Amino acid sequence: MQLRTKANGLAGCIHVPGDKSISHRSIIFGSLAKGVTTIHDILRGEDVLSTMQVFRDLGVQIEDDGNVVTIHGVGFAGLQAPTNKLNMGNSGTSIRLISGVLAGQDFAAEMFGDDSLSKRPMDRVTIPLRQMGVQIAGQTTRDLPPLTIHGNKTLQPIHYTLPVASAQVKSALIFAALQAQGESVIFEKEMTRNHTEDMIEQFGGQIFINDKEIRIQGGQEFIGQNVVIPGDISSAAFWLVAGLIVPNSKIILKNVGINETRTGILDVIQAMGGKLSVADVDNIAKSATMTVETSELVGTEISGEIIPRLIDELPIIALLATQAKGQTVIRDAEELKVKETDRIQVVADTLNSMGADITPTEDGMIIKGESPLHGAKVNTFGDHRIGMMAAIAALLVNDDQVELERAEAINTSYPNFFHDLEDLLHA
Repeated sequence: MQLRTKANGLAGCIHVPGDKSISHRSIIFGSLAKGVTTIHDILRGEDVLSTMQVFRDLGVQIEDDGNVVTIHGVGFAGLQAPTNKLNMGNSGTSIRLISGVLAGQDFAAEMFGDDSLSKRPMDRVTIPLRQMGVQIAGQTTRDLPPLTIHGNKTLQPIHYTLPVASAQVKSALIFAALQAQGESVIFEKEMTRNHTEDMIEQFGGQIFINDKEIRIQGGQEFIGQNVVIPGDISSAAFWLVAGLIVPNSKIILKNVGINETRTGILDVIQAMGGKLSVADVDNIAKSATMTVETSELVGTEISGEIIPRLIDELPIIALLATQAKGQTVIRDAEELKVKETDRIQVVADTLNSMGADITPTEDGMIIKGESPLHGAKVNTFGDHRIGMMAAIAALLVNDDQVELERAEAINTSYPNFFHDLEDLLHA
């Protein structure tokens, strides 16, 4: 598709779609709870719909009237053996978290996904699950999907130090530990998004956290809840950056999630001198209204413990850095290599093809600022965040065209992205 170029300004108010991470987990917890769970403002992107269909395939009644999702939970013990293979689509969150759910079941299942998911290693989940007594295997030594899994009703608790900072791996082990016989202890390398931990308590369970140590007792039961999902800061990030780098812009974003494990991009914007304000803070929903304006930006260094707090935002942060004065360095982000694409290489290749000056490294990138951008042909390679990054970058291109191949990947997390973009252009 041809992307819009040469924006003379963006203005307006956007309600970003519901948080993808919380949407996934609300379906999982609603299915594993006893009683009815209602979910408001859920993201109806393809990844979340994959999770919803998988739990239907596991015997859970889930209704969606377009406004509210209603789940008739069955508890851990009520899941049923699927009669078909479980399709995870493009969703790494689905396949990893559901592996933990299936770990304590007494039936076999096969999980598969699309071409992109089939290239993503699952060994970081399969290795500790095998230690707990689960039969699980994938393709090659990295356990690429499809995965076959046969759970174990007598799961052994685990004491495990995560080798990587990954909320997906942590959550998979938490779901397995909830079904184990005894207490499990998980140690994080760096603190990652804590939506799973928060939701355990919201649904009436217990979890004990001391810094990077997590303790979970097996045999817990959950009770159905009413869940209201805040807007996804990972989706808001594209508009935050657009408002900062497109001349003559001012964008207001309503109901954006501000969970403390997800707000690294706000720290980066502040460090780079961006004009950003946060108002209407709701401490219960962990959401707020954000306003950004066109800004004079300076380069910065992004590394260490902040990386898990902005791992999904690094592609659009890279674009932000191309428009700042000076150099920006990203380190400690090797996790980018095992996302929907190798995001270190693909981000560098995509933006460099448009005139940026980015040097990829083993664990990040070095980005030269103040780069004028020009037209190019860009492929998302099935990665939604690459597609949205390219669409924002195109707004800076003056006298050329930007063609985006496989634009449909954006539907994974933001089905109304281009509609919202048009609203900002015509405000």
